[in-house]
Amino acid sequence: THTVGNQAVGHRAQAIAGSVSLHPQDAERTAELLARVEDLMTVHRAELADPEAVTRELRRLRDELADPEPEPTVLRRALNRLNDFAQPVTPLVAAVGQLAQSMQGLSGH
Repeated sequence: THTVGNQAVGHRAQAIAGSVSLHPQDAERTAELLARVEDLMTVHRAELADPEAVTRELRRLRDELADPEPEPTVLRRALNRLNDFAQPVTPLVAAVGQLAQSMQGLSGH
């Protein structure tokens, strides 16, 4: 399976991508969910195979979300990694899923 982003084909074709942005209520909900993931990570730290990797991905997400124009591929990659690292802990997996869902438009899904 291959996923192709913006693509233009033919004479004088152009592919234009819109900017990525969060609406205030989306940003607030995403911040709440990110804080929830961080709290659950702290509570379940001992159950995680690589808690430092989870911390790194959370930091990467926060940094990218702080950017005025977050990069969808960076967000998607960080969410995918975060989900992989969270796998042994069901409440953490559920929270990461909710976070990913709140960021759907932002991460290019």
